[in-house]
Amino acid sequence: PQPLSLMFLLGMGMASERISCPSRCSCQYLEVNCTGQQLKEFPVAIPLDTRQLILAANNVSYLPAVELSFLADLVYLDCRKNLLGDDLDFTFIGVAKLVYLDLSFNNLTQVTFSTFSHLQSLVVLKISDNPNLVAIEKDAFANNTWLRHLDVSRTGLKFLDTSTVRDLPNLRFLGLSDNLWHCNCSFLDFITWMTESNVHFPDADNITCYTPEGLRALKMPAVEAQLHFNCLPQLYKQDYIFLCLVGFCIFFAGTVAAWLAGICAVIYEVHTSKGEEGEEEAEDT
Repeated sequence: PQPLSLMFLLGMGMASERISCPSRCSCQYLEVNCTGQQLKEFPVAIPLDTRQLILAANNVSYLPAVELSFLADLVYLDCRKNLLGDDLDFTFIGVAKLVYLDLSFNNLTQVTFSTFSHLQSLVVLKISDNPNLVAIEKDAFANNTWLRHLDVSRTGLKFLDTSTVRDLPNLRFLGLSDNLWHCNCSFLDFITWMTESNVHFPDADNITCYTPEGLRALKMPAVEAQLHFNCLPQLYKQDYIFLCLVGFCIFFAGTVAAWLAGICAVIYEVHTSKGEEGEEEAEDT
């Protein structure tokens, strides 16, 4: 009887696991996999103890913050190749234990401080292959101090503030390739940081300038020397001629002023001495 009861309990446990698994997804211990099921919405009935959720290669355009918050033990979330975009602010507020997040191949447009600020345990963040991603706020990752792997390759980014990545103490891997980097003087500080940091930049041959035209396709950070030359004040022949003329004018004006002051002093002295002589003659008479 005892073996039968154990088999019955095991069967009931397996049945309950199947019942709680979302439709068109596969479930095993602490993992729910819904890859390539053409889902248009976030799946329902996900077991609350799920640690790993894979939603890759679907048509999901929205992640509901409330439903996600029920998965308080979630540590791994793979949402690559979906239609996520617009506004993800406060979406991950209830999954503070998340360590791995993949949002690559979506339609993200911007990353603000509120997008990932609640993910203080985050170690890996992939937001590459989001062609509409054009802005990452300066303090976007200020709370993600454990972030070790960050990939922003193949997006619409033209600029990234140096402090955004420099202030991540554990960052070791940063993907930057195939973006539309605008290598102007404002970007020189970031390129200098690249040369000095210990961060690994994969696919380095494709981290190149897109604009301005004169620097297009030049690799970073090798372009640093060129930018230093372009951004430091440059004096040309006409500039030296102009400076000489200005110096001569200042010298000439000073000389004339001194000469006029001398004449005025002499005239004043002569006038004063004549006045004194007149007074002396008047006294003698």
